[in-house]
Amino acid sequence: MAVAPLRRGLPLDEPRERPPSPREAARWITTHPHRRDLHLNDRLPRLLEHCPELRQTPDLVRRFAAMLDNHDGTPLQDWLDGLAGSGLAPLSGLAGALREDRHAVAQGITTPYNSGVNESRITDVKLQKRLMAGRAGVPLLRHRVVLIAHLRRRHADRPITSPR
Repeated sequence: MAVAPLRRGLPLDEPRERPPSPREAARWITTHPHRRDLHLNDRLPRLLEHCPELRQTPDLVRRFAAMLDNHDGTPLQDWLDGLAGSGLAPLSGLAGALREDRHAVAQGITTPYNSGVNESRITDVKLQKRLMAGRAGVPLLRHRVVLIAHLRRRHADRPITSPR
């Protein structure tokens, strides 16, 4: 049945491109434009053309990333206004939640300190605990967590090379 139209000389349907999942669309929007491959640089504008409510989102993401890069919290209020006025309920809700704790958010943007390393270690421990699911005792869990911490430290010391 798949070959019959070819034998009769009928025109074939153009293959359709699968629409991106919400996770893919979020990754496309949050990836810095210089780090996207050519395929994504072609697909993202088409996505934004078909979904006009998302048109402001890349700009909002870039503005927030600039605040983080520059450790400058002064544009936070304008950014929150843009977030609330985006017309998307999840972004408006995020703006409301961040406004309630805006002093802590501004402090988090401006300070060079963060708890990322601690959060990473906690995630490692929880992952190992779930993987073992009661099959091993505390000594094995401790051994695996220490091993992962050692591997992370060892790979963090390596110089970053540019992709080819």
